[in-house]
Amino acid sequence: MLTVVIAGRPNVGKSTLFNRLAGGRRAIVSDIPGVTRDRQQAEAMLRGRLVRLIDTAGLEESDPDSLFGRMRASSEAAVAQADLVVFVVDARAGIVPADEHFAAWLRRQNRPVLLVANKAEGRSGGAAAMEAWSLGLGEPLAVSAEHGEGIADLMSEIADRLPQAEAEAAAEEASDRPLKLAIVGRPNAGKSTLLNRLVGEERMITGPEPGLTRDAVAVLLQDENGAVELVDTAGLRRRARIEAPLEKLSVQSTLAALRMAEVVALVVDATEGLHEQDLQIGRLIEREGRALVLVANKWDAVADREAARRALAERLESSLAQLEGIAVVPLSALTGAGTARLLPAVRAAYATWNMRVPTGELNRWFEAALERHPPPLIEGRRLKLRYITQAKARPPTFVVFGTRAEQMPASFTRYLVRGLRETFGLAGTPIRLQGRGTVNPFAEK
Repeated sequence: MLTVVIAGRPNVGKSTLFNRLAGGRRAIVSDIPGVTRDRQQAEAMLRGRLVRLIDTAGLEESDPDSLFGRMRASSEAAVAQADLVVFVVDARAGIVPADEHFAAWLRRQNRPVLLVANKAEGRSGGAAAMEAWSLGLGEPLAVSAEHGEGIADLMSEIADRLPQAEAEAAAEEASDRPLKLAIVGRPNAGKSTLLNRLVGEERMITGPEPGLTRDAVAVLLQDENGAVELVDTAGLRRRARIEAPLEKLSVQSTLAALRMAEVVALVVDATEGLHEQDLQIGRLIEREGRALVLVANKWDAVADREAARRALAERLESSLAQLEGIAVVPLSALTGAGTARLLPAVRAAYATWNMRVPTGELNRWFEAALERHPPPLIEGRRLKLRYITQAKARPPTFVVFGTRAEQMPASFTRYLVRGLRETFGLAGTPIRLQGRGTVNPFAEK
């Protein structure tokens, strides 16, 4: 698939343009410069050409070891793999020295460049955009990403400038849909470092500063079992501590990524153990019905590993019993120790999450479960539960039918769920159990 990279200095509207071309809100947009830190990507259909769009952090001069220096290095890496670079300038602000500097740098990269003058809305916008001729990148295309002006022309121009690969869409072999894996956790737990380790490159900006990742950023990984779409997310703090509007947007992006995922890797700092916030995130994942794998990161820094394992197991048993049997993968994202065990655990959790139990086996178990522990009395009358069926997978969802089955108390529901988990190997995955009462045709209406 051909790659289109959107580049430019900070706050010229790259993320707004990215969202407009991608057809939805994929990247966080704010008036604050430097919101985008990591490369954000999305697939888009532009005039019949399927392309991979990449939004980048703003290009600016900084010390290579600083945060902004690392952001620039990430953007330069994206430009290096581009089939077309869309270089964005701010027509309203005019051409500034930073635009000239990075335009000269782009000319040396031997990449096709399309010059776009953004924020050129209204009658005067086109005239203001003409100033960008001075950059030596050809004729500027005037657009307004915020208002949608000129976007149709931009799509056509991008499609026309992309190289015509032979039988590009038809000849590509259809690949299996990737497994969607979201990496979540508290700030500074090592989520971005883990993603970088898995993909084998500095794809995400990392550092000692908490809260570096703001957008939910997707990266495609191919292993021996197929494709995996990894989504790195912003750290989730307690709601009471989230004050800045930008952090609220980051949290919303993380929650949206979690809901789109199939498996979630909850990354915790093994040196600190399971915090209450980690457990709250785990409960949220369970409520959303996603498969979960617990990643105990920074395992290389744990002094007493046996004690740490016991503490994790005890805390999970007492505080996250609704996901009994969850897989725990101790590893070090920094050194790479143990990371090879993560994707097999993810695929095992995914298989469990997709499991379907044959109706015959299910009802034989159900009859034995009722014999061991008959249904309780409700208002002096015993529930009459007749049979059970699996309504769906992803997550495994079961329906119990019988007279007043919808009145099953929570304690009896937990008994049945525990039995399902133990009997059919549904460890660590959310299980839904519903009761559906039968209708008495002779009852008074």
